[in-house]
Amino acid sequence: MSHLEDLVHEFYEWQGYIVRRNIRVGRLTHGGWTMELDIIAFHPHEKRVVHLEPSLDSDSWAVQERMFKKKFDAGRMCIFADVLPWLDPATPLEQIAILVSHPRRRAAMAGGRLISVDEFVRDVRKKVRAEGKAESRAISERYPLLRMMQLTHSGYHRALWRAEPRRRA
Repeated sequence: MSHLEDLVHEFYEWQGYIVRRNIRVGRLTHGGWTMELDIIAFHPHEKRVVHLEPSLDSDSWAVQERMFKKKFDAGRMCIFADVLPWLDPATPLEQIAILVSHPRRRAAMAGGRLISVDEFVRDVRKKVRAEGKAESRAISERYPLLRMMQLTHSGYHRALWRAEPRRRA
């Protein structure tokens, strides 16, 4: 598991989703599995499912496109059959690939939405900063990465980086 996958997991669980990680799907008759899905997040109140595939690979776009096509196809085929069988298959399913970067003109890959790691972290940071200082709205210790972001971006009593005087070069 990667730190990016850990952050994605924490962030979605903190937002009220029930999160499953590294789920093997598509049992093969001769043993083994067709695919492993990185993160499946279900929001019980919104009745929404998000399938996320974070990756820090530096493979070519063609290689990544093939890999995400397999993962997203497996997700569409198996999430409602094997992972969340009690849900209506008509439940909205959003699939997201989180990659190191992407061309600005490209917003999708293999039928899923495409976002960069930097875009994802920016969105997480925005929500964490909205919580404010840790003294009054500390993020639970169950989410150590999010809590550290809160301390570094908002501080406990105050964000010290804001109080530091500017140094001359």
